[in-house]
Amino acid sequence: MRPARLVVKVRRFFCDNRACGRKVFCESLGFADRHARRTRLAGDGLTSVALALGGRAGARLGRALGIGCSPSTLLRAIRRIPERCLATPRVLGVDDFALRRGYVYATVLVDIQTGRPVEVLPDRTADTLSTWLADHPGVEIICRDGSTAYAGGATSGAPNAVQVSDRWHLWRNLCLAVDKCVAHHRDSLQEPALAEAAPTGQPAQVSPPRESGLATRTRHRYAQVQKLLGDGVSRAAISRRLKLDPHTVRRFADAACVEELLTRTTRQSVLDEFKPYLCLRWNEGCTDAEALFREIAEQGFRGSVKTVRRFLQPYRAGLPMPTSVPAVVKARQAAGWIVTDPDNLKPEHRDQLQRLLDRSPALAAVAGHVREFAKMMKNLTGHDLGQWIARVLADDLPGLHSFVAGLQRDLDAVTAGLTLPWSSGPVEGHVNRIKMIKRQMYGRAGFDLLRKRVLHAH
Repeated sequence: MRPARLVVKVRRFFCDNRACGRKVFCESLGFADRHARRTRLAGDGLTSVALALGGRAGARLGRALGIGCSPSTLLRAIRRIPERCLATPRVLGVDDFALRRGYVYATVLVDIQTGRPVEVLPDRTADTLSTWLADHPGVEIICRDGSTAYAGGATSGAPNAVQVSDRWHLWRNLCLAVDKCVAHHRDSLQEPALAEAAPTGQPAQVSPPRESGLATRTRHRYAQVQKLLGDGVSRAAISRRLKLDPHTVRRFADAACVEELLTRTTRQSVLDEFKPYLCLRWNEGCTDAEALFREIAEQGFRGSVKTVRRFLQPYRAGLPMPTSVPAVVKARQAAGWIVTDPDNLKPEHRDQLQRLLDRSPALAAVAGHVREFAKMMKNLTGHDLGQWIARVLADDLPGLHSFVAGLQRDLDAVTAGLTLPWSSGPVEGHVNRIKMIKRQMYGRAGFDLLRKRVLHAH
């Protein structure tokens, strides 16, 4: 496209009134503002480009469209956008987003019924939200996460509004609780060991599982941290004394048992799915590592022959080869199966899960409670929440008990979240859009510019 230049002839008017301060008047243009260097249509187009792309990218597109301008001009165009007077929403969504992750956060307010952002607040404190709600009466329903700041701000700013806890956050917290339950019963994850290949008439031998060095260090550090905490040493002092990162000390201190930490030390090998075949071929008499490597490579093995040799080395030294390698389910994988609809699992995973639940009555109880909670969420039968909580507390499941304690602290909002159709889904979508806008601005724009782009760019 080529730029166009308009040459306009306007009339000049003279005032005959001697008392008038202005002697000369020029005829106004209908397609441009006073002292403007481009038409209103071109200016509106540049403003739209600036809202969508920001300064530098918008300037490059403007030049391609034949409307030359600088990045600063586009940013000034965004800041000149007048404020909109929006009606107070009946259903309001509240969530935070990071201005500087881990340090500075802001709040976005969204009209859940229309899906449009209403306001962006400079922080995520209860007082700021309460002030906004008091200045905008009429909010009847507030969708939020489990933040205590938003709960307090909503209660003080709109005491008559119904607070709705977001179902996605509830399910996420339940999944974290299931992770802890599976970690606590990680001994049940391994299939029963099959008998070793032994001569006829001799008792079968079962080789004990070997623990990795990482798991051993984890147990030792957990014992050290817990002992120092029992002696009254602060976490900061423990970090200095053991020369550990403060986040590591916090993780070891907050863990209810060492099994929660050991779930992260179990590393999956590329050879795991081929070990049953190697055991079968070894017991058939094929002990050549090179030949076995070529056979499993044809089946999709991506490792090296050294990996096969390391696996076979203990059995060359005299350790009996098992007739089959017992399947070991990863803790995260087992937790994923428990929180997934059984109809959506693969048949082999469904069978593995069923065998796991048959071996562990505690995990079977966890799976039952999870499915009941999922049914409540799907059917919006929040009135059954009290009975579900009572059934969970009747079982010895500390991981789920902590989840239930969080529900009880915010029981009214959780019940409303499991009963009413509203959720914070539109708010989460806008938070993702804000992340995209922040990446375009490379972290160099102020809050006022970010707010304008959030409220006006769609």
